[in-house]
Amino acid sequence: MTDKFERRLQLCALAFILCITTMIAQEKQLTLQELTAGGKNYSNFVPQTLRQLGWVGEEYLYVKEDGLRSAAPGYYEEIVSSLSSLNNALKESSLPTLSSLPSFSIPDKDAPILLFTNKGKRILFDYKKNSIEAVYELKESWANFDYSPQSGWLAFTEGNNIQILSAEGEHRIVTNEEKEDIVNGQAVHQREFGIRKGLFWSTKGNSLAFYRMDESMVTDYPIVDFDQRIAEAKPIKYPMAGMKSHEVKVGIYHITSGKTVWLNTFTAEEESSLNPFIKERYFTNIAWSPDEKHIYMAELNREQNEYKLVRYNAETGDREAVLFTETNERYVEPLEPMLFLPSGKQFIWQSQRDGYNHIYLYNLNGEVVKDLTPGTIIVLRTLGFDSKGQNIFISATDNDGMNVNTWKVNINTGKRVQLTKEEGVHSSMLSANGNYIIDNYSAHDVPRVINIINTRNGRIVRNLLTAENPYKDYILPEITIGQIKAADGKTDLNYRLTKPVGFDESKKYPVVVYVYGGPHNQLISNRWMSGARGWDIYMAQLGYVVFSLDNRGSANRGFEFESVIHRNLGVHEMNDQVEGTKFLSSLPFVDKDRIGVFGWSYGGFMATNLMLTYPEIFKVGVAGGPVIEWAKYEIMYGERYMDHPDKNTEGYNNSDLKLRAGDLKGRLLIIHGALDPVVVWQHSLGFLKASIEANTYPDYFVYPVHQHNVIGKDRPHLDEKVTRYFEDFLK
Repeated sequence: MTDKFERRLQLCALAFILCITTMIAQEKQLTLQELTAGGKNYSNFVPQTLRQLGWVGEEYLYVKEDGLRSAAPGYYEEIVSSLSSLNNALKESSLPTLSSLPSFSIPDKDAPILLFTNKGKRILFDYKKNSIEAVYELKESWANFDYSPQSGWLAFTEGNNIQILSAEGEHRIVTNEEKEDIVNGQAVHQREFGIRKGLFWSTKGNSLAFYRMDESMVTDYPIVDFDQRIAEAKPIKYPMAGMKSHEVKVGIYHITSGKTVWLNTFTAEEESSLNPFIKERYFTNIAWSPDEKHIYMAELNREQNEYKLVRYNAETGDREAVLFTETNERYVEPLEPMLFLPSGKQFIWQSQRDGYNHIYLYNLNGEVVKDLTPGTIIVLRTLGFDSKGQNIFISATDNDGMNVNTWKVNINTGKRVQLTKEEGVHSSMLSANGNYIIDNYSAHDVPRVINIINTRNGRIVRNLLTAENPYKDYILPEITIGQIKAADGKTDLNYRLTKPVGFDESKKYPVVVYVYGGPHNQLISNRWMSGARGWDIYMAQLGYVVFSLDNRGSANRGFEFESVIHRNLGVHEMNDQVEGTKFLSSLPFVDKDRIGVFGWSYGGFMATNLMLTYPEIFKVGVAGGPVIEWAKYEIMYGERYMDHPDKNTEGYNNSDLKLRAGDLKGRLLIIHGALDPVVVWQHSLGFLKASIEANTYPDYFVYPVHQHNVIGKDRPHLDEKVTRYFEDFLK
């Protein structure tokens, strides 16, 4: 009897301790070191994932602790390699060992080969044989690596020139130009139009296409590195809207002959033309034919309202055919290269020509066979084909942009089958033969789930991970999503509302509107916590309502929705954000006299603009890296959305915030990175000068060694700086 009584006392005591511990944990507040990327404890609050997850053939692969794990779906998982076995292989090849499994890539989806770099060596490791297959000796000055698993050649740049290296150590010079203003093998056109690199191996690795960019006609733009005893000038090439742009060529280096041919992109008439824009067209979406005989490229005029898909002879460089032309009175924006079907007899092309980004099936003559995704579906990316080329797999959203799913589309019939059934934002990887996908998704209340799905029937064959809520021991704010009408009275706009922790509807709370508002960006979707940032949670802990709205002009809602801003940046977006504040003012717990705004880059432009235009609404603002004057932004992005300055004087003047510096009435903090090569420092400095002349008084803060975004260990400092500003002047 006594033992039972003592046992009950022990259980009660344990329960009490657990209860107190839980209460203490839930009373703890999250810090910016835990909520901000770059913070010391940030990694502890990111939903768990599987490291380096991918496919090799029909087997999935990932790293757990010191083991490389693999299995075919439906079979037992096993450790196929480990740190010790990798180190043994490295020792046998007289190579330095590792203290942990390295970050690697899988260069050939059909071969069990991992590619990684260690101490100046690029290493190919066969994890099934536990053997080193090849080693490339690297120099610190080499960059922009591009490896061809088919031929074993490694391409790279040294300075502004290209070299290649074979697995046997053969070293070749591809370009050898001495002028500093000529850049080979790197991304061009300010990395717009989907351009991410400058080297393109042919399908079998026998030839290398590459960009050559002549920037000699572009004025140097001064960037000053202050992190030196004597500040050092590091000028960049930055063609601004309306100014002279660089000129680009595409070369093809053939390994067998060792010779380079250049694509004949300009006719003799164009070469002699006095039109200054003729040679400033944009070359993008480079693709090789499966037989390596042809190279394809989308050629976009400087006005960006017309592009041609052109086929070239890879041996001679001659232009063989213009497969088709696409035009739009606003702009056209080819972002993805053509994708050949496994048969090589047809290809897939992406286009927004009917208002939504669809995939179209073409024959090799450039004739449309069919639109494979009609309707309001928006294709975000293609994943690949099944082994017979009967189906293509895509990632797509519908016209409200909230959920992203994976679909199988039959190429003959156009029939679509949704493979991912749960609502949320899904990101999928297709196995080599297309029989399975690894599906990684989250939703508003789902941190992360990773499943393997059979693409034939859509069934989940294995759950690889269901992540716990990393904030489970903390009290979080309530986050809701919804829709309001745009300023046009008919378009639905998505919003996210984060309420203060310990919310009391009888109280009046200050509001911070976090805004972006521009193209190629979306703030609200049905992903984990509806996309709320760590800073939103932090501000909610301090007693703020945080609100975000995806206005017209933002991404993933169709061409009309995004392009409505054309030639008039800061008009429709602003009107929609004002509709958002009307909604906020209708909520009984919102203090409409304490509304602030914060944004970065395009969002910095929006935040500044809102402060100047609606001082009766927005009392405090923070603008990071803001575009102040679109005529001083780069050509490719600027002219796409604003046209040439000579053709749109009114639009450029209306969006020039320097001209309205005298309208500032509230408290505005502008933040800029001194080394910003995207929105150059001149933007915010120009606004300061205009404010001095207008007798207005913005506040200012500079991050001396950061570029366009403040990242790394200094990011929590930025978030704290922004927080303190609202605490000082809005709360």
